[in-house]
Amino acid sequence: MTIPPPVTEDTLLGGRVRLRQPVQGGLRAGLDAVLLAAALPARPGQRVLEAGCGSGAAMLCLAARVPGLALLAVERDPAMAALAAENATLNHAEAEVITGDVADLPLARRLGPYDHAMANPPYWPGGTAPPAPGRASATHEQGATLADWAAFLAAGLRHGGTLALVLPAARFDQGAAALRAASCGGTLLLPLWPRAGVAAKRVLLLARKGGRGPAILAPGLVLHAADGSYTAAAQAALRDAAALTA
Repeated sequence: MTIPPPVTEDTLLGGRVRLRQPVQGGLRAGLDAVLLAAALPARPGQRVLEAGCGSGAAMLCLAARVPGLALLAVERDPAMAALAAENATLNHAEAEVITGDVADLPLARRLGPYDHAMANPPYWPGGTAPPAPGRASATHEQGATLADWAAFLAAGLRHGGTLALVLPAARFDQGAAALRAASCGGTLLLPLWPRAGVAAKRVLLLARKGGRGPAILAPGLVLHAADGSYTAAAQAALRDAAALTA
């Protein structure tokens, strides 16, 4: 029997998205999910796959920005998958949430073809991890590597479709290599600067299935002004559901 975790109900995108999510910090949605959704160049009527959807924050932010999407989501934790499905219903989003693992490439192929794919994978390689199992699986790789995540997302992706990842800046080279190994190229690197003049801590990577063009370094997004408030560009994405890419 799957026991649902204790949850809070929060909002994203200035109230456009209602999100029930676990009280436990490691499983709660942050800026990364919202900005990942803002980076994906989806269009109404397209199919989008999210792997490791958690409570569904990224896919629901994408649905709030782009109406008429058919959403597919895969989540390994049955309790989180059930919560994501509940959140989709709460937000009147068309979403199919499946309990599955990114090691299951046949699953991704069966779900295809889809037009776009995205993930906010565990940030760090396996090793020393937080003691709480849920937090550990959210932050540290538990068997599956970045290459496995990219391969899963790309397995059913249409030729020319977009694959997006949000990663620590320290792993952007590994992420780019994983995308290339999954036959996705023409990678766009979009740094997320905490403040102007400060090194990026997070990056968004976008590549296309079958893409062969050179990698592109985008200007990126400065999140905070000198006084700590969000910049106008950051607020447009985080509150007003503005897209980060054309």
